[in-house]
Amino acid sequence: MRPFAFGKALLLAALLPSAAAAVQCSDTGGQYEDWKPLMAAEAEAAGVGRRGIEALMNTSYSKATIGADRNQKSFRYSLEKFLEVRGADAIVNLGRKRKAQNPEFYAALERQYGVPAGVLIAIHGMETGFGNFMGDTNVVSAIATLAYDCRRSDFFTPHLIAALKLVDMGAISPATVGAKHGELGHTQFLPGNALTYGVDGNGDGRVDLTDIVDAMASTANFLRQKGWRPGAGYQQGEPNFAVIEEWNAATVYQQAIALMAARIDG
Repeated sequence: MRPFAFGKALLLAALLPSAAAAVQCSDTGGQYEDWKPLMAAEAEAAGVGRRGIEALMNTSYSKATIGADRNQKSFRYSLEKFLEVRGADAIVNLGRKRKAQNPEFYAALERQYGVPAGVLIAIHGMETGFGNFMGDTNVVSAIATLAYDCRRSDFFTPHLIAALKLVDMGAISPATVGAKHGELGHTQFLPGNALTYGVDGNGDGRVDLTDIVDAMASTANFLRQKGWRPGAGYQQGEPNFAVIEEWNAATVYQQAIALMAARIDG
C-alpha cells in the first residue's frame, strides 16, 4: 500500500500576486464565466497543467451544489435525532455483517494503520451507505463552484487546485462524479485529501477511491496521519476523538461515528 508520491506542498504552492488579486468570489452564478480564466491563471501559477486547466474551463456553475451547501439541516439535529435520521441502527447491523464477512481485511488495516474496523466501517456506512451511493455531481464543477462562492472560498480553493492536479495525473477525469461538495469515492474524500492521503491499497499502481480496498486504506491512512493513536480510545473525551473531529467538523457527526464504531466493534 503506497501513498501518492506528492504531498501537501502541492496544495500550498505560491500564487502569482496579480492572479490572486484579480480573483473575486461571488454569491451568485452571474460572474462565474468571467471568474474561470482568472482562476485558471491562479491554478497555473500553482502548478496545474494543461489538462487541469481545460477541465476548469469546461466546468459549469453547479446550482445543485449551492443548494446542498445551503441546506445541511441534519447537522443541526440533536444526537438522538441525527442517529435516527441517518439510520444508525441499520449502519451498525450491516457494518457488523461486513466485518464478519471479511475480518482479515479489516484486521490487516488495523495492523498497518492502528485504526479499528468499527471506525472505518462506521465512516463508510455514514458517507455512502457502504458504497451504494457515491454521488451524481460532476466533481470539478462542484469544487469550482464552491471555490467561486464566497461562503467558503478560502477553504475550497486549495481543493480545486488539488482536483485539477488529479485531472492532470489521470487519477480522476473531467467527467468524474461524486457528492454535491465534490467528495470522491466510498468514504467521500475531498480532492485535497485524496491528493495528500490517497493510498494504492490493492497494488494496481493507481489510487481509485471508488475501489473499496483503496478507499478503506486511504481512510485509515488519513486518520493515522492526523494523529490516530493505536489502542487508545475514540469516544468523546478520549485521545482519538480529536482525530475523528478531523474527518468532519460537525460535532453530532463525530459523536455518531464514535458511537456506531463502538457498537460495530462490540
